[in-house]
Amino acid sequence: MPQKGMVIRMIHSVNGKLIHIELGLAVVECGGVGYACRTTSGSLDGLKTGDDVVFLIHMSVREDAVELFGFITAYELNCFKMLLSVSGVGPKAALSILSEMSPQNFALSVVADDVKSLTRVKGIGAKTAQLIILKLKDKLSGETASLPRAGNMTGSSAGSPVSADAQAVSALMVLGFSASEAATALAGLSEELDTSEKIKQALKKLSVKR
Repeated sequence: MPQKGMVIRMIHSVNGKLIHIELGLAVVECGGVGYACRTTSGSLDGLKTGDDVVFLIHMSVREDAVELFGFITAYELNCFKMLLSVSGVGPKAALSILSEMSPQNFALSVVADDVKSLTRVKGIGAKTAQLIILKLKDKLSGETASLPRAGNMTGSSAGSPVSADAQAVSALMVLGFSASEAATALAGLSEELDTSEKIKQALKKLSVKR
């Protein structure tokens, strides 16, 4: 069997015709081969057999199985990878979370310490939800701590609540953007906007650049 690191890099995406759909699964035919991709309800939303699709792939290799996890958007793929980086969270739990929550809402739950939203997902208890939030916020904090201010971004004073800008930066990082990309996209946005609206506006800018 090839080394794990080598196999994981073999498939980045699958581009072809959607030939089968069932709950949590899409089969994409590429060059006469049907690739079974575990996926989320969000990625399947609006798709039907016969559609031409591109799934971005995360490849999982174990001793007893090789599985493909496919996503229509890079946001979902990045959130999926973030979830897998948390010890004790496997592909099944990560897919369940992203089937119940959009990538943006998941990111908001993390930065807002919203344990309740995560526990609404079947199979995700309070301890797991708290662990996900703690580990991902720890992972992001190192990158945002030294982030220079951009434009009209404002920081929080000691003891004050985390600013909407700071939360939006962290949420955008959960979606796969760098801290500097997030800060630049947020620069110039109205201070009257809440965190969710700041993220929406920033994503519009970022999607144009990518």
